[in-house]
Amino acid sequence: MIGILGAGKMGEALISGLLRAGRSPGDVIAVVRREERAIYLRETYGIEVMEAAEVAKVAHTLVITVKPQDMGGLLDVLAPHLPPDRLIVSVAAGITTAAIGARLSGQVPVVRVMSNTPVLVDEAMSLISAGRYANEEHLRRTEELLKPVGKVLRIPESQQDAATALSGSGPAYVYFLVEAMVDAGILLGMPRGTALEMVNQAVYGAATMLRETGEHPVILREAVTSPAGTTIAAIRELERHGVRAAFLAAIEAARDRGAELGNGG
Repeated sequence: MIGILGAGKMGEALISGLLRAGRSPGDVIAVVRREERAIYLRETYGIEVMEAAEVAKVAHTLVITVKPQDMGGLLDVLAPHLPPDRLIVSVAAGITTAAIGARLSGQVPVVRVMSNTPVLVDEAMSLISAGRYANEEHLRRTEELLKPVGKVLRIPESQQDAATALSGSGPAYVYFLVEAMVDAGILLGMPRGTALEMVNQAVYGAATMLRETGEHPVILREAVTSPAGTTIAAIRELERHGVRAAFLAAIEAARDRGAELGNGG
């Protein structure tokens, strides 16, 4: 039995992915705050919705997808009802496995996850890290949960804040770039819809080439960059305006903010 605690967009995507992967609706239960949300989940997916304390008693794996500021209160509710053989999978940004374990009694295994919004289209990047009491079996179970909605990598927990900045926030950087490119198309006289379609396909095609060829991005970029051509003129302007440095600083700032959130900031 798998419990999804906090079935918002991320939680619902996991529910949908589990069911598509062959799980029975009877094997998945959810915890939500609002009754209308509970009704929606029951009617849409055929799953049961319970209180958090009840889920702790019956689910062998509890996937926590609440906001970081809500984690403490939820753990306090779970702690008195949580047997030591339960697996906690936390998708709350910035919250360490040690911080979660400190709110629970006994040696409860915890696996920390950072995923991202492409979970909604089964193209997430999920980074998982084992806590003190989590072993190979717990990591494998977590991978099985997440593979239906994208790719999964194991990383040391010390790299989770960096993963949050690079991968968790990564889609936003791509959308920002797409927005800028579309604006450039409009500046050059193209209709917005046409510019958006062109840029969307360019990004999709480039990402597909990166994944399927396995080539380093420098190699692929050089293949587009002819001597004295249009692309190198554009690259020169990007470098002149410090775009690379801006990305480095932005991702570093996101990493630092993730660490602050984990410390209650």
